[in-house]
Amino acid sequence: MSPASTGASTRVGAASPVPAPDSDSRLTPGGPGYRRMSLALFLAGVATFALLYSTQALLPLISGEFGVAASEASWTVAAATGGLALFVLPMSALSERFGRRTVMTASLAVAVTVGMLVPFAPSLGTLVVLRAVQGAALAGLPASAQAYLAEEVRPKALVTAIGLFVAGNSVGGMSGRVITGWVAQEWGWRISVGVIGALAVACAVAFRLLLPAPKHFAAGSLRPRVLLGTVRGHLADPLLRRLYAIGALFMTVFGGVYTVIGYRLTSAPFGLPQGIVGSIFLVYLVGTVSASTAGRLVGRFGRRGSLYLAGGTTAGGLLLSLTASLPLVLLGLVLITAGFFAGHAVASSAVSKTATRGRAQASALYQSAYYIGSSVGSTVGALAFHADGWTGTVGVGLLAILGVVTITVLGSRAARVAARRGPVAAH
Repeated sequence: MSPASTGASTRVGAASPVPAPDSDSRLTPGGPGYRRMSLALFLAGVATFALLYSTQALLPLISGEFGVAASEASWTVAAATGGLALFVLPMSALSERFGRRTVMTASLAVAVTVGMLVPFAPSLGTLVVLRAVQGAALAGLPASAQAYLAEEVRPKALVTAIGLFVAGNSVGGMSGRVITGWVAQEWGWRISVGVIGALAVACAVAFRLLLPAPKHFAAGSLRPRVLLGTVRGHLADPLLRRLYAIGALFMTVFGGVYTVIGYRLTSAPFGLPQGIVGSIFLVYLVGTVSASTAGRLVGRFGRRGSLYLAGGTTAGGLLLSLTASLPLVLLGLVLITAGFFAGHAVASSAVSKTATRGRAQASALYQSAYYIGSSVGSTVGALAFHADGWTGTVGVGLLAILGVVTITVLGSRAARVAARRGPVAAH
């Protein structure tokens, strides 16, 4: 969508302009290299989410071994997502200077190395520190991947390409939790996170072998003044600010729900074993579908219409999950997952299309907000669960969705005002 149609500014960053490459030379569905690129980034997404959330389904077991409450064990998730949120902007700056593929490869290499150390953590404190380092290492993936796609894929195929990367996230999140659930039931949580580490190593090697060399990357500057100018430009853009907030709020819901759901399903009235609880995360397959079809969703309903639909679907799932019926709780999780991944794919692709300069920084700011939302959601969701049970966690999620709807309404109003003023008005 063009800046005029969305209210996006045509000047988003302070970096020197880079001439747009010939669109005919970019990757396109069915064209040479597109499948290799899609599979490579899909596998990178699998590795990222499998590692990032490898302890989430295991929190009841971690609580039991170290003798801590859900709110303390949840730091093994919050530390990883918090580390990613803090380091995604610096890592995106490195990708502007040294290249997207180089930074993504290095990030995966460090993350999988730390992943092989996690099973040997002697205490909760050590485990939390290792998870924070792992999250910081993974910070080189999300923003660099989106910037790579924005540069190497034709604009009309961008939403679909980013949707496939997000679909990889969902498969990684699902496989990590399902595998850890069943492995932990037989051999404990330490062996299960070791298995995830080995899976991530395989994904990292395949990623490096498959990803085509970039053809449209132009190295930028690492000068702090230039980078700060680019970041200020992005943060001054009202549309980008709204998208960042929407990503954070969607992830607040998702982080809270999936951090606490294991505690709910292993206790009364459900009392499910760890392996079955891990299998609940198969609903991530729904997220794979909803993320990969985000392009068609935007084509039919528009960006804001798609966000309303995603928010409404998520809210409906939260309300259904309040029941004491396991089938209805599972249906609620399906709706929450579908709504979240659709909303995330729509918002993240809109960021990549809006930012015409400093795309890695624009994506990094989105990812930072997104993973701050995950850290807040996992921590606040666990505290709400401790205080008021599942109802408290759902209440946190509904407040976040109300925020998504409110921001989208304000964005619609701003777009109408801009349209009345004419294309010259930025916002």
